[in-house]
Amino acid sequence: MQKIENLSQVLRKAHQGRYAVGSFSPRYTKLILPIIEAAIETNSPVIVQISEKEVYRHEVDLKDFAQEFFRVTQELKPSIPMVLHLDHTKDFEIIKQAIAQGFTSVMIDASEYDFDRNVELSKQIVAYAHPYNVTVEAELGKIGTTDFAETDHDEELYTVPEEAQKFLGLTKADALAVSVGTAHGIYTVRQPKIDYNRLQRINELTQVPLVLHGGSGVPSDMVVKAAQMEKGGVSKVNIATDVEQAMLKVVGKNSFMTEKELNSYPEEVLSKAREAVKELVKEKIKNYLLSEGKANH
Repeated sequence: MQKIENLSQVLRKAHQGRYAVGSFSPRYTKLILPIIEAAIETNSPVIVQISEKEVYRHEVDLKDFAQEFFRVTQELKPSIPMVLHLDHTKDFEIIKQAIAQGFTSVMIDASEYDFDRNVELSKQIVAYAHPYNVTVEAELGKIGTTDFAETDHDEELYTVPEEAQKFLGLTKADALAVSVGTAHGIYTVRQPKIDYNRLQRINELTQVPLVLHGGSGVPSDMVVKAAQMEKGGVSKVNIATDVEQAMLKVVGKNSFMTEKELNSYPEEVLSKAREAVKELVKEKIKNYLLSEGKANH
């Protein structure tokens, strides 16, 4: 029986079980299949996501993305919990489109605004999404970037625990992306770090699952520690750049391409790219997220 869910139950179980669920961004419809296959083979819950910026940058149609997700689930009939998630999005219209196409979870990223405006915009999305049984992830604090693939700013502003408590009380968001030291993209000069004390304090003051963005390139021991913190650490970890890099290595390119460009490769190349992505996702599930075997818990 297919278990396409929203974030609530999936992340609640992760929080209680002290593991994290991977929110993998294929960035291309052709890479949805290996992510779900990897989750099935490791018996792990999985979140498949795409962001507003990726939709434009890679020229991916939201409808095509959702249709491919549901086609794969129809074909494979997995019994693992799965979520179709819209990541970093600022445009209300795109959030509406995603919900209309069957996305079970959305993220409103209004973190560039001041606290009150962030609350106002996040509340709007919660009010719109909840009647559809769609969960909402919001962001407080600013998560930096190294490549601008998912966000527009490289400024970093740590999440203040007391503000997180107030923010969630006002917005009723279902999950919160926190800024505790990671960044989007590939780490080159700047190295990742996680402020565990800040993470613990946010958890003590709030009741919703926390999300770690910028998971690609963060050493596994850091993520494991963040997921296994006694009072609850992070329950969802976003992994996008690593997935794309696994594919690019196979096709012999150094930078991103459009959906149309990837689709133009022969099936032999695409098959190898999918295999590389599947192996990467399996490795992350086993050694990074600790979600292997947790699908039926």
